[in-house]
Amino acid sequence: MEITLIRHGRSSLMEDHRMNSREFKKWIETYNHLGILEGEACSSDVIEKGISASILLTSDLKRSIESARSINPLAKVQADPLFRETELPIPAGNLPALRLRPNTWAVLLRILWLCGYSQDCESFRDAKLRAKQASLTLTSIAKEHHFAVLVGHGFFNLLIARELQKAGWIGKRKTGSKHWNTDTYISYNGGEGEW
Repeated sequence: MEITLIRHGRSSLMEDHRMNSREFKKWIETYNHLGILEGEACSSDVIEKGISASILLTSDLKRSIESARSINPLAKVQADPLFRETELPIPAGNLPALRLRPNTWAVLLRILWLCGYSQDCESFRDAKLRAKQASLTLTSIAKEHHFAVLVGHGFFNLLIARELQKAGWIGKRKTGSKHWNTDTYISYNGGEGEW
């Protein structure tokens, strides 16, 4: 059995100027609303994994769904919020003096989130529980179809990969973070413990 985790293509939101926390919150909302860059192409490795799938699992975010459709336009896309990217804890107040680029905000807030700060968003602990549920869902689909393909998100794919490995799936220890990154995990015993 096989489970493949693919990160979505590049977002069509290309703004990269410095912004305060309130502007970054709006940037995140726009990022989550938009799809991928027009004409965005994935590698042959990604197409190879997705082309034979009759169903591609995705999150319910547009960039994930559009990425799946570009991998295999004939596959049924099954979107589920279970596979959504982990949120970032945007500070409650405005920090007008602190102006950072979006990637810098994301790294800073992700570090704070990993340390336990989860202002108005899912906690790291809850995200790990959701990743466990996602790995069980993918395992169930792989048992039924012999493989499952998820077109998801960078950080949440990493959490899912960790859960798969705990369950005995064999694959890369850490998922890649680049767009269109593909990581495949294999189980010889149904994904239930060591083989």
